[in-house]
Amino acid sequence: MNRDRTLAARDKLVDRLPVTGELLRGTLLERIVRHKSGCLKCARGEGHQVFVLTVTYPGGRTRQLSVRRERVTEVRRWLANYQELKEAIETICEFNHDLLRPEAAAPRVGGRSVMRCGAGNSASVMD
Repeated sequence: MNRDRTLAARDKLVDRLPVTGELLRGTLLERIVRHKSGCLKCARGEGHQVFVLTVTYPGGRTRQLSVRRERVTEVRRWLANYQELKEAIETICEFNHDLLRPEAAAPRVGGRSVMRCGAGNSASVMD
């Protein structure tokens, strides 16, 4: 992809970024909690459905947050927004990697790159 097309593609992606405060990193888990005694629902083996947001931090520390049933849809949307933004950022980085590459590769001589120096005709060989 040439430089102009790469810049245009990157700019188009930046314009479509989901810039919002509704972002959430983590994993939404669904668990079943069962009481040991005194609960007829648990005695039948059904248990109680609960939702937990699990977030892992650097160093391996994990935090778990209980999520009320009425907020599960909202949390899922926020998690999806985060994933969409993360994917867009990765794509932008790939475009920027392409922009860092030189336009034309240096000529190859005998399997080695030749880099021309200054005004003279001397060349240095790169491994």
